[in-house]
Amino acid sequence: IDIVWSLVRRFDEPQKYKPFISECTLRGDLKVGTLREVNVKTGLPATTSTERLELLDDEQRVLGVKIVGGDHRLRNYSSVITVHPETIDGRPGTLLVETFTVDVPEGNTIEETCYFIQALINCNLKCLADVSEKIAALNSGHSNTAEAKL
Repeated sequence: IDIVWSLVRRFDEPQKYKPFISECTLRGDLKVGTLREVNVKTGLPATTSTERLELLDDEQRVLGVKIVGGDHRLRNYSSVITVHPETIDGRPGTLLVETFTVDVPEGNTIEETCYFIQALINCNLKCLADVSEKIAALNSGHSNTAEAKL
């Protein structure tokens, strides 16, 4: 859980586990209200996104982010990520829950919008699990020592 949270809480380095982000520039001091400008890799219908840190609670392991600008169609998008300890097949693991709200873009349905966002989230979670497991393996000197239930 500590490895997963150490990656998720890094508002200044989302590209460590979000494969569609190529670069992040921070405006602020990693406190609530801080803005980040992220550059999106080609292949998505956007090139930039401006995001504000809404909540960062290390004790409860909660991160809240709101998109406040950019050249994309996700208006009023906000998400909250919570990280929890979980037992998976009798071994310690991590459960990550991400919830989001967003306005449905004109010309799209609720289903299309949710499908697109859920596909992005699932890709991010898969990458987060892979990166976390690699870090855990390096820390322990063994492979496959950590699992993430995402």
